[in-house]
Amino acid sequence: MLLALGFLFSAKSDWDEASSRFRNAATELDRLERLAPYPSADNLRKMKAHAEDYSMALAKLKDELKMLAAPAAPLAPNEFQSRLRIALNEVTDKARANKVKLPDKFCFGFNDYLSALPIESAAPSLGQELAQIDWLVNSLLDAHVDALTAFRRAPLPEENNSSAAGARARPEAAGNKLFKRNVVEATFYSTPGAARKVINQIAAANQPFCIIRLLHVRNENDKGPPRETAGETSAAKAMPVSALNFIVGNEKIETTATIEIVRFTL
Repeated sequence: MLLALGFLFSAKSDWDEASSRFRNAATELDRLERLAPYPSADNLRKMKAHAEDYSMALAKLKDELKMLAAPAAPLAPNEFQSRLRIALNEVTDKARANKVKLPDKFCFGFNDYLSALPIESAAPSLGQELAQIDWLVNSLLDAHVDALTAFRRAPLPEENNSSAAGARARPEAAGNKLFKRNVVEATFYSTPGAARKVINQIAAANQPFCIIRLLHVRNENDKGPPRETAGETSAAKAMPVSALNFIVGNEKIETTATIEIVRFTL
């Protein structure tokens, strides 16, 4: 009986101690849950410093992006049409001087606006796009490609899409306020060196800011050169260096590039 009472007293003491610890922990948890968390003064100071640095870096990035594209200045529909005709005459004269063949009825993809005015709300954006496409076409002429065989332009969201039927439109992302993009597709025939010059100039441009989304290159020779016979090989070895006949590198290529011209609206 004394031994049983001793065990009972020990168990009760352990239960009282455990119950006391539980009540204390529950009270502390309830207190912590009702507290409003707040960082220490040192952490708060560091957080404010990081926020200020981020704000300055973001403002600097926005300023740099704004420089990559000229803003769309106010422009009346008739002024856009006049600029289009002037740019077309200049490009036509330059193409003739550089011996570059342009597509029939080439008009930078703005063919409908030679005889009809755009809507007033779309004129500023169209004027901005005209300047960008004019730079792109002049890059092809400066590289002395043989011919610009095709040029297509996707209509802008500001335009009445019915006036640009037949062009492949790429819709803007809904609610996107940071940038807009113009999509053009150019197909040109040239030497490999001229094609490299065009691609490098587009990729390195800062104004306008261009992204080559798709590039398709087709060689005019769809088959490799024939293998020489033993007799022809011996004859080639006997030829002087100046009379070497290169079997690759003299072909012309047809390049099709889908290009996005980004307009930042920060």
